Amino acid sequence: MKALNFALFQWMAAGYEPSPWLLSLASAIAVGGAWAGMALMAWAAWRRPSERGYVMAALAFAAIAAVLAHAIAASLNLPRPFMLGLSRAYIAHGARGSLPSAHATVMFTVALVFLLRPRLRDLGIGIAALAVITGWARVYVGFHFPADIVAGLLLAVVMAGVFVGVQRLWRRHVAPRIARDDLHTRAPASEADQPLA
Repeated sequence: MKALNFALFQWMAAGYEPSPWLLSLASAIAVGGAWAGMALMAWAAWRRPSERGYVMAALAFAAIAAVLAHAIAASLNLPRPFMLGLSRAYIAHGARGSLPSAHATVMFTVALVFLLRPRLRDLGIGIAALAVITGWARVYVGFHFPADIVAGLLLAVVMAGVFVGVQRLWRRHVAPRIARDDLHTRAPASEADQPLA
């Protein structure tokens, strides 16, 4: 598995003889891909007001996914390709653990959560495509091995599963209580508004 990961990296990455135009493109995507994903989330919250609560929940899960990805990477502390001398680091990056990719984890988490929602599915497809392209770019510039991106996707799948579970618990247990409490709060006011017989 390790040999396959290294072989895929050498096939995908810039190495020490990058194509100048491809390096410029990959560098821009490696830095800006996540920001483009955030812009799509902001657009969804602005243009689809009925989905704002869902978008905010997706953002919260993306933040949790980022914390988990960083914690796992720190505990595993696997070196990045540029740390092993397999490539130069073509843009500045810290020498911390690489697996899973936090960028891939966060972007795939948002994409999968959006894909679960019919009114956000189009944006989910766009963010998923952006996550794949960003993953490639971060491999190309020497930050990640392909396995780091795949691990980010797998963690995102887990996070999406947890999201579905929390959503079901919310609908089954929390939402009915909120509705019941809201009904009790409104009842005295509505009785007071009734005309006296």
